[in-house]
Amino acid sequence: MLNLNRLQMFVAIVETGSFTKAAASLDVTKAMLSFNLKQLEGELGVSLLTRTTRRIALTDAGQRFFDSCVQVLSQAEAAIDAARSSHAALTGNLRVTSTAEYGAHMVVPALAAFAQRHEGLKVDFSASPGLADLVSERFDLALRLGSLRDSTYRAALMERFASVPVASAAYLARHAAPEMPQQLQALDGIFHARFEGPLSWTHTASGDIVATTHPRQRIVTDNAAGMRSFALAGAGVAILPDWLVRDDVAAGRLQRLLPAYALPEQGVYAVYPNTRHLPAKVGMFIAFLRDFIANQHT
Repeated sequence: MLNLNRLQMFVAIVETGSFTKAAASLDVTKAMLSFNLKQLEGELGVSLLTRTTRRIALTDAGQRFFDSCVQVLSQAEAAIDAARSSHAALTGNLRVTSTAEYGAHMVVPALAAFAQRHEGLKVDFSASPGLADLVSERFDLALRLGSLRDSTYRAALMERFASVPVASAAYLARHAAPEMPQQLQALDGIFHARFEGPLSWTHTASGDIVATTHPRQRIVTDNAAGMRSFALAGAGVAILPDWLVRDDVAAGRLQRLLPAYALPEQGVYAVYPNTRHLPAKVGMFIAFLRDFIANQHT
């Protein structure tokens, strides 16, 4: 039977891309890593890695085995968590990813409070504008904004938020503020790289869909913070989460446009791998985060 510790060592080498970094992350020596990798390759009868003085690369067999190892280790950790959850404090690592903006706004404060309650738990937060592969990158949980598409994961709705069009006073001094959504087409738009249009606007008084339009695409960036910075610099109109620009609007740094119109609300989802057993740490943090969010809105 294969040794799970050897699987963990192999995965650490691949994920870090370095024997030195993998040894440091597992608190073992490089010699121990090398020995266990050789033993593992001997038991399997295949080479898993090719090593040069500059880099480590997976063989074809190594790639297939790595993908399987990630799933096996995830299932093993889930089984251990399930066995311990009824009588022991949370332990191990809780790896969470989200956008940098929502992370700073809600996830990091919630993780900090959760970690204080569970002193035996290590917390690892990663901010990324892209969609992480939760299984291969070994994330326990992702907080994703917008609409969900990947049906291979499970998801829980945490909250909804509004998206609002904003521009700076300097930009609006050069361009008239729109009174109807169709007038956005004459303005410079600041867009997220993953944006897919068009946008459907609803008149808040009548409830009618009045237009499917947005500003002309002029500037593109891969994160909401960059969009906000461009808007503050007077570069055009950005459509951003209300929680991200609320303080800017209140302080007069940005002006909300089209107050009589609204875009469909967006969701924040807790997304996690579709494993047979939900790890206790994941289930408990999802419940904690939902309560944390609710308290922030009261």
